[in-house]
Amino acid sequence: MPEIQRGSAAFQPYEPRAFRFLELWSVERWRLKLYGIAYRRERPRDKLIVAAKRIAAGVVRANTGASYELGFVGVHDGRTAAVVFVDFWGNENELFHRVFMSRGSDPAALRLAGSSESSVCVWDLHLQAFEREAWIKHVLKKTDAPDFDAYLAERLNGDV
Repeated sequence: MPEIQRGSAAFQPYEPRAFRFLELWSVERWRLKLYGIAYRRERPRDKLIVAAKRIAAGVVRANTGASYELGFVGVHDGRTAAVVFVDFWGNENELFHRVFMSRGSDPAALRLAGSSESSVCVWDLHLQAFEREAWIKHVLKKTDAPDFDAYLAERLNGDV
């Protein structure tokens, strides 16, 4: 197993990041929870949030498959990259996941992540796990009367 060089650019000690629910956002019939995740700041830069909304609107408008028109968008203003992920629920229990990233600090340079690039980091995964639990609680455990509004009302805020 390769040795990890502590203090190098490739390995940094874990630091909590700010997770902030930004808004319940609508795109046509879609309802999406918009979240910010930020490295050493309270929330992502406004320029990145604007770019994320533009990208997310395009993703959901292009969706022609079976979905509930419900999901969430993660806007991650990270240490070495800007990442936007658009996740939405379909086929009862499936989470569809689209990732866009910029390795620099320019949100305008966001592009669809390639197959060899990281698509979920430990912070992004935390948000996905939170949303998974909310979906199970309010939808999958209530098959006779799924409560989509309660799902949308359950939100993550904190430093993790």
